[in-house]
Formats: sequence, C-alpha cells, structure tokens
Amino acid sequence: MFYTLLQLFILFFVIFDPLLSFVVFFGATAGMSPQEKRRTAILAVTVAIAISLVCLIFGEGILKLFNTNINDFKIAGGIILGILGIKMALGQSDSEMVMGNKRSAKAIASLIATPLLTGPASITAIIISVHDYGRLLTAIAVMLVLFITLVIFLQAPRITRFTGETALQVTSTIMGLITLSWGIMFVKAGLGM
Repeated sequence: MFYTLLQLFILFFVIFDPLLSFVVFFGATAGMSPQEKRRTAILAVTVAIAISLVCLIFGEGILKLFNTNINDFKIAGGIILGILGIKMALGQSDSEMVMGNKRSAKAIASLIATPLLTGPASITAIIISVHDYGRLLTAIAVMLVLFITLVIFLQAPRITRFTGETALQVTSTIMGLITLSWGIMFVKAGLGM
C-alpha cells in the first residue's frame, strides 16, 4: 500500500507540476502585496482541490455520461500525458499563453488552478487512478501534492533566493520524461498490452 501511494504521489507531483505553476505564480503575482499573494495562492489551490474532488467522486460517472469507457480514456489520457511530457522535456511552456493579460488575483488563481494544476492530464490521471488503485489512495496522493503546492506558493520569496531558472528547467525536463513514460504506460494499459 505504501509503495502504491508513493507511486501515485510521484505521478501526481509530476502531472500537477507545482514547480511550473510556481514559476507562473511568482511571475504573475510580482506586483502584488504579500496579503494578495497569499490570498491568490490559497484560492488557486482551493479551486484545484474542488476540481480534483469532482473527478475523484464523479470521474467514472462522467465517462458513462459521455458513452466512453476507461480503456478509451486511458488511451486518450495517455496521449495527453505524452504531449505534456514532450513539451516539458523540451522546455516548452504555455504559461504565457495561459496567463494572457489577466492580472487580478481571482483571474491568476483560476488560471493557475486550471489548466496549470488541474488540466486534462491531471483529470485523466485522477479518473484512471481511482479506477485502478481506489478512491482513498488517489485522494491521499492528490491532497498531499496540492498541500505541498500551497506551501511552495506561500514560500515563493524564500524559494526564489535558492533556485535559479536553470534548476527549474532541469527539473521540468526530468519531470517531462517521467510524464511521457506514464503516458506511454496509460496507452499500453488501454490497449491491453
């Protein structure tokens, strides 16, 4: 059980990618007061938790509603994870496109919550993990990652003193390769390989 939880934690840490979201959060909140930054961080993680809970509780029901099955979803999700992994490994980011010109605390929080934290890849991974490993282990792993994300956001000034752009890029590349491998695994599982 602990090994499975560790695997799920690593999967969701890679997919939610708190480090990428941190970079966007830090850049987008640069002109805000410490109180606004704190409020934005808490709101972003709260929205991500709400989206995750909906997927945890109703995920497979949503699949049935749209007349698809878990194997089809694994293949589709694996493709999304693969694309995300390739982009991360190559150092490509959609953060500027995602943020656009919206700079209010609510706009920044909602855009960090989704699609950066809980985008298609995260939603896919949650639904598949609930099916394969159960709701409890998936929920624990997701909530641990989101709690760590909140801590990272709240400690932004301290973190940026110790890390540079190069360290974040290297970490993102490694996480991209892991994400790509999970995508391949999901596709293979969907195909019954």
